[in-house]
Amino acid sequence: MSSTLRPAAPVLVRADEAETLQDGALSLITLLADAGATGEALTANRATLSKGSPGAPAHFHTKATELFYVLDGRLRVLVGDEVHHLNQGDFLTVPPTVPHAFAPAPDSTAELLVLFTPGLHRFDYYRLLERVHRGEASVQEIRDSSELYDNHYVESPVWQAELAER
Repeated sequence: MSSTLRPAAPVLVRADEAETLQDGALSLITLLADAGATGEALTANRATLSKGSPGAPAHFHTKATELFYVLDGRLRVLVGDEVHHLNQGDFLTVPPTVPHAFAPAPDSTAELLVLFTPGLHRFDYYRLLERVHRGEASVQEIRDSSELYDNHYVESPVWQAELAER
C-alpha cells in the first residue's frame, strides 16, 4: 500500500452483480469494494452469519481500523479482552493491533457491513477462505498469508469462553 491515497472514481456495486463467497458452512461474504477500487481508502464487504456460525476467530490487523455495522440480527464482538453485544443498527470500530473476533449471538443470525480503513487488499483472502471451506486449500495457507493480508490470528481465552456459552 502506498503512503498516499490515490484519487478513485466512484464505486457502484449492484446487489445482483456482487461476488458472494461461502467461507464456512454457516457464513457468506459478499464482496463490495476492495482497496484497489477505492484508491486504498477502504475495503467493504457484507457478512451473513447464520445461527450457530463460529464467525471469525480472534485476530488483529496492523494497518487498518475495522468497522462493523449491524444491518440485522445480533452480534457479539470481542475487542481486546471484552465482549460487546451489538443489535441491529449498532456500530463499532476496532483500531489497528487490537485483537477482535465476532460471531452471531446465540440463537440469532447477523448481517453486517464490514469496512476497513485504509483499505486492505482482502478479496483474495476471502477467496482463500472459501477454498479452505471447500477443501481446495489448507488452513496452513491461511497461516502463511497473515502478512500478505494483514490478518494475524491470536489465542483468546475470553473469546473461547464466550463461544462455549452457546
